[in-house]
This record gives sequence, structure tokens and C-alpha cells, in this order.
Amino acid sequence: MKQLIFLALAGLVAQLIDGSLGMGYGITSTSVLLAGGLSPAVASASVHLAELGTNVASGAAHMKLRNVDWWLVLRLGIPGAIGSFAGATVLSHLSTEAARPVMALLLVGLGVFILGRFTFRRTHVSEARVSPHGSRFLAPLGLVGGFVDATGGGGWGPISTTALVSAGRTAPRTVIGSVDTSEFLVSVAASLGFVLSLGSAGVRLSYVLVLLAGGLVAAPLAAWLVSRIPAQIMGGLVGGAIVVTNLGHVFSSFDVPQTARHPITLVLLALWAASVVLGIRRHRADARAAGSGSSAPDTTSVPELVEGSR
Repeated sequence: MKQLIFLALAGLVAQLIDGSLGMGYGITSTSVLLAGGLSPAVASASVHLAELGTNVASGAAHMKLRNVDWWLVLRLGIPGAIGSFAGATVLSHLSTEAARPVMALLLVGLGVFILGRFTFRRTHVSEARVSPHGSRFLAPLGLVGGFVDATGGGGWGPISTTALVSAGRTAPRTVIGSVDTSEFLVSVAASLGFVLSLGSAGVRLSYVLVLLAGGLVAAPLAAWLVSRIPAQIMGGLVGGAIVVTNLGHVFSSFDVPQTARHPITLVLLALWAASVVLGIRRHRADARAAGSGSSAPDTTSVPELVEGSR
């Protein structure tokens, strides 16, 4: 019972993060499940099955508010489904000893990616409600995003949403709505790949249900949270937390000496704290610039539009 309550809280926190940043449910949930002792394949399978419910709820909300470009959904989601099925199959056939360092490195990389994306990078914001991107850009993006999402237990949002928003050719609300909607195809394909490869033994239904329950409870709270914590600050906090959470698995997988672990951890904690402070300062500077009527870059437009899509 204690473990199930812990997993429900993990699903709640993951959904709060996802609702605040437009990404992060999968990698946050998977990090918690790995820390709890689950194998990489079982952790990713459980998270992707739980995401089926959250994807439907999120997609329905975005459709209602006309945030979805269906052509973008198909051109991104179909390659994403192919990539996620392949990723689930590969992860399922790796031994736990081989899979754990692979997933830990992917999660640490995604954590660094989120940390840098929201702390250091400024993004041009487009108002186009129909994406001009063609299949040459979207097909490789979907394949890579789907493969990483399945093998890393998450990553569809950090890769797809960030790439499309950073390109600056599509309105953020359309990007978020379309990526969230296309994620359903990715989750279905990943779940199918895990079930076919692992069988029913690879699916922990109790874990799936409590993760889903926690996510559904958190959905209305996420809208409140996103209006209180700026994206730059939340991104720094979440990215650093993901890195620190998976750092132990990286150390143990690559036999990092104990004498080196503490200094490395302290350096990373210092960099994490510095990035959060930098995010706070940049947010305050942008707020002051906006208040004075200057044309400061809109660094919080993505999460603000997430709030508007609830």
C-alpha cells in the first residue's frame, strides 16, 4: 500500500510538472519508478500505459480549444509511433544490466536538455496556427522523439515540443496541442511494443492505475501551478531534479569511484542552484522590460498557453 501511495504521488507530481512546462510526465514518472527499483522496461511500459489516459484528456482539451493542427499531428505522430515501437522492442530485449545505464544516460541527457532549454535559451514566438514544416523535418523528428521516448521512459515532449517551438514557425499553442495529441499514437505504439515483447508479466496494472489516478487528480492543479511559477524557474528546478535523481544509476553503472562521486555531485548541485538563480534573474528582467513597454522576448509564452488550454 505504501508503494502504491508513493506511485500515486509520483503521478501527481509528474502531471504538475507536465502541466507547467508542456513536457516532463514520462521522464519524471520513469525516474521515480527506477528509483523505486523497477526494471527499465517495466518502468517505461507502466508509464506509457498510464499516459494513454492522460493523452486522451489532454488531446480532448486542446481539440476543444482549437489548438490542434491535424496535419501536423499525423506527419509527426505516425513516424513517432514507428520510432516508439522500435524503441520499446529494443529496450524489452536488453538485459536489466544493459538497459539501466542506457536509460539513466538518456534521462540525465533529457534533464540537462530541459535545464538548458528553460534556463538559458530565448525563443522566437510565431503566431502561425498551421505548421509550415514538411515531412523532411517532421519525419526524422518524430522517429527520434518516439525512439527516445520509449527507451528513456519519456522524451516526446522535450524533443518534439522544443524543436518545433525553437524553430519559431508555428504558434506555441498549436505546437503544444498538436504534440500532446500526437503523443497518443506514440504511447499506443510503445505500449503495444512492450506488451508484445514482455507479455502480461511486463505490465504492472496496479502501477498503471495509480500513476493515472495521480495524473488525473493533478490536472486541475497544474493550471493553477503554471500561473504561479514561471517556466524558466520551473524548468531549472525540474531539469536539475531529473539529473540528480538518475545520477546514482550512472555512477553505479559505470563504476565511478566513491571518492569521485561526492565532488561530482557537489559540482552538479552548485550548477543546478546557479541555473535556478539565473532563471529567476532573467524572469525578473523580462518582467521589468515588459512592464516598461519594451519588446522583451516572451520566454514564458509556452506555459502560459498551456494554462490557456486547460
